[in-house]
Amino acid sequence: MRRLILILAASLIGGCKRQSTMSAPISPKQIPELRAWAEKGDARSQTVLGAAYLLGTGVPKDEFEAVKWFRKAAEQGDADGHCTLGIFYAGGIGLPKDEAEAVKHFRQGAEQSHPESLARLGAMYANGLGLPKDEVEAYKWFLLASKQGHKVAKARCVDLEHNLTPEQRAEGERRAREFKPAK
Repeated sequence: MRRLILILAASLIGGCKRQSTMSAPISPKQIPELRAWAEKGDARSQTVLGAAYLLGTGVPKDEFEAVKWFRKAAEQGDADGHCTLGIFYAGGIGLPKDEAEAVKHFRQGAEQSHPESLARLGAMYANGLGLPKDEVEAYKWFLLASKQGHKVAKARCVDLEHNLTPEQRAEGERRAREFKPAK
């Protein structure tokens, strides 16, 4: 779990839109500009700053400070912020473990068609973590993530197809077709 969080955080640092003149990883000199954008309410900068604190890139490593910035981004509806908070809640990283809260954040990201959030929500349904186990609903979310190239979700679809009846697979496919992301 921690390895995936670090990979996600590294990808966030590399993708900061405010980093057009910066190259990853972030250096300590770049942090003031990033922090200024984050403090002005730029959700992407907040997410990248959170990732910097999580990894200790350009700033001292601090999980609690990371949570603070990811939460600010999530409060603005940022899908990366929601997904990362979901991972933190699911694993008890930087805050108390709370699977129901993890589901809430994964759903917020999934409603924006965020691939990792879609896959994570599917995993929560598949394992009955934070909500009742529902393999058909899990299949739906894994299908949606796999359509965006999420390899783990694709593998989970294949695994679930062995457990589901043809009717259940058809129901999961129908639910995936009818899914409408939030605007």
